[in-house]
Amino acid sequence: MYVADSRAGTPDSPAPASAPASAEGAARPRAGRRRAAVAPTVLALGTVSLITDVSSEMVTAVLPLYLVTGLGLSPLGFGLLDGIYNGFSALVRLAGGHLADRGGGRHKWVAGAGYSLSAACKPLLLLAHTLTPIGLILAADRTGKGLRTAPRDALISLSSTSRTRGRAFGVHRAMDTAGALFGPLVAFLILRATVDGYDAVFTVSFCVAVVGVLVLVLFVPGGSTRPPATTDIPHPTPRPTLRAALALLRRPALRRLTVCALLLGLATVSDSFIYLLLQRRLGVPDRWFALLPLGTAAAFLLLAVPLGRLADRVGRWRVFLAGHGTLLLTYGLLLSSWHGTALPYAVLVLHGGFYAATDGVLMAAASDSVPDELRSSGLALVQTGQALARFVCSIGFGAAWTAWGDRTALTASAVALAVCALFSLSLRPTRPPRSEGLA
Repeated sequence: MYVADSRAGTPDSPAPASAPASAEGAARPRAGRRRAAVAPTVLALGTVSLITDVSSEMVTAVLPLYLVTGLGLSPLGFGLLDGIYNGFSALVRLAGGHLADRGGGRHKWVAGAGYSLSAACKPLLLLAHTLTPIGLILAADRTGKGLRTAPRDALISLSSTSRTRGRAFGVHRAMDTAGALFGPLVAFLILRATVDGYDAVFTVSFCVAVVGVLVLVLFVPGGSTRPPATTDIPHPTPRPTLRAALALLRRPALRRLTVCALLLGLATVSDSFIYLLLQRRLGVPDRWFALLPLGTAAAFLLLAVPLGRLADRVGRWRVFLAGHGTLLLTYGLLLSSWHGTALPYAVLVLHGGFYAATDGVLMAAASDSVPDELRSSGLALVQTGQALARFVCSIGFGAAWTAWGDRTALTASAVALAVCALFSLSLRPTRPPRSEGLA
């Protein structure tokens, strides 16, 4: 399996002194050599993400129904809150990445601060019942996510080699998504078993989040673990400053990848709206709504590792764009006249496939163009552009739904996604030096 010491032989590891000094032997491992395993740091972070996602997805699964049905918010009001929930973290991702890079070994502790802040926000939802306080709590929760995401992904990247990063991110995202699979199920069971269901969901979510923070503190290494291979980027070592981080956009591969992530994010309708559209299309009862994310999570879980390995072999850019093709198919099914019993399964499988082909794959691709010393900051640049774009999309989609109806809003999003995907084809990132990832 994937559990093995990260110092085991990897494709990038230097050959022993007694090995034949042939170019072919140096570039390709012997046929009988064991396949490189995922580093223990990746598995530890995957466990933290699994537990944390159980907590987060418990809230995410019931939040759309709680806000729209329970509190009576309009689609525009919900779109504003959903935009905050999905895009506010963009405002602090660069700060989180910069703090982690400046400290050298602070990746774990900056990530831990983000996890702790998000955990502290869960019980506050028990006290908020109007738009403004709920928005402030969600903003604080997403601030925690913004602080932790880039340092966490930097730890995953630095503990992997350029040839195995797709698999490493795939394994992490699969473990993360296992939590996303269990979270809605736990929320569903709590709603069925309790009278004050929403309050119980928020309370249990807080307790689970605390466990995730404890696992991070106890089991994730404090420093940045990296393989014995040299850095992928042969440029002079930059100082970890904000100016140096922004200067990374001068690298053509990273700049094009960031622009593409931003453009495609402008047409990526959030999960919550997908589930609300599916509920209205099929007339799903409110008590079953919390189970809809399970389909997306299950597909993501099953496809994350295979698509990560595929991205390592055929090129991360190709898999990333193909993932947005599956999202376009998802929109098409929701707009079609098909009412078969297989419709929800097809929509949710395609939706999960979209995340499996884009989430970790994007970070693996960006890592190939960023030096070790600015890994958190470089990944944060890409994440910031994508998160800001999705923030704009959530607000725009909610406004369009309120003004013209859900079908018109989704049609506009599908057209925008198709146009952005075609334009992104012309911005295909160039292959970075010594990289195998963007073929």
